Amino acid sequence: MGSVASAAAPPSPHSALPQEGAPPYGPGLAGILPQTSVGEEKKEEKVDYLNLLCPVPFEEIQREALMSLKPELFEGLRFDFTKGLNQKFSLSHSVFMGSLEVPAQGSETIKVPTAHYEFGANFLDPKLMLIGRVMTDGRLNARVKCDLTDNLMLKVNAQLTQEAHYSQGMFNFDYKGSDYRAQFQIGNNAFYGANYIQSVTPNLSMGTEMFWLGHQRKSGIGFACRYNTDKMVGTLQVASTGIVALSYVQKISEKVSLASDFMYNHMSRDVTSSFGYDYLLRQCRLRGKIDSNGVVAAYLEERLNMGVNFLLSAEIDHCKKNYKFGFGMTVGE
Repeated sequence: MGSVASAAAPPSPHSALPQEGAPPYGPGLAGILPQTSVGEEKKEEKVDYLNLLCPVPFEEIQREALMSLKPELFEGLRFDFTKGLNQKFSLSHSVFMGSLEVPAQGSETIKVPTAHYEFGANFLDPKLMLIGRVMTDGRLNARVKCDLTDNLMLKVNAQLTQEAHYSQGMFNFDYKGSDYRAQFQIGNNAFYGANYIQSVTPNLSMGTEMFWLGHQRKSGIGFACRYNTDKMVGTLQVASTGIVALSYVQKISEKVSLASDFMYNHMSRDVTSSFGYDYLLRQCRLRGKIDSNGVVAAYLEERLNMGVNFLLSAEIDHCKKNYKFGFGMTVGE
């Protein structure tokens, strides 16, 4: 490269002396490399590790991957109607007609026809959220979310059933710091849990969790990390129960994203992986996936009008001969 430049312009007697402002890499490369004036060098951005952003909650560390790989698939007919009475209070009605899967000894799945109606009431406030659902089979679901302070939040989830030992209750206390989050959980069956996640760099956050189930005398601990940029999100979770889970989401454009996950269970020696996509169109949203077991699924949300959405759901499992198809409609906000 230097010989080409020297052949084009013979050296002058004064070229041996360094000139003022001359680059240190010689006159040959000066015509090839871009010149920068004094004071225009790009300085590396310094990271203020004392003022990092707050990470996502520990239980939502894989939320981008779950949106693409775990859509709300259903089988049969579903109709949801929500009517707002005022800015904070609304009522909802849901009708579902489909089938219920019953465990069988063989590989085939036994399905029993079922149908139920669900009535709900919602109260939404910036600092208080109350959601209740009552079903015709006697089940009652309730959710409470209350901001006790600017940084402390209380969440309550409860489910009451007529069957013995199937009712559940859970209290969560979430604390949000400047660059970390902490959560404490307490539930029935003497369940106690806690998790903590901390921002390490502007793109990397790491956390840990632990739980104790008193009635079954079981405990566990897990570690997780999440790395995210404007174009991708990668997560890793390892637990003492033998679970290793990885997920990766790549944002192709503003409307298209691809996702994949991998899970290994050391206790049962099961390995599963899946690949999915999330495609946003002008009037609809299409999500789908295929996993290592040969299960193919797709979920379509079509916006027909303001507040009216049409739903299509499909899942095919050729190995187990299990085929699920559903369609539905949601009306209201």
